[in-house]
Amino acid sequence: MEKTKLGIDSNIEALLCYLGIWVTGIIFYVIEEDNKFIKFHAMQSILVFLPLSILSWVFGGFFGFVYIWGPAWDFMVWISYLLWLLTFILWLVLMLKAYMGEKFKLPIVGDIAEKHS
Repeated sequence: MEKTKLGIDSNIEALLCYLGIWVTGIIFYVIEEDNKFIKFHAMQSILVFLPLSILSWVFGGFFGFVYIWGPAWDFMVWISYLLWLLTFILWLVLMLKAYMGEKFKLPIVGDIAEKHS
């Protein structure tokens, strides 16, 4: 594996792009100016996990503070659980693929990330 600007193997740094969800994606996108592999994984991390975090907060956090009873509340809670489960599964898969040195592109988001890497 090639070394990155920080002196880390590129597969380890690509994994780190996903480790802190979108926050580390932003950090490594800014730091790694020339490494297209790292920039791809950093941008994909931002494009996937930032919207999922916002949606999870809206359905789980926001509606957790609103006093709602009945089926509407149950629906919002289940949506929140499903979003967190999806986020967790994507997080594990993307970290594993990055560690293996793969440029694993998710539909739609992967193409956008590739354009900006």
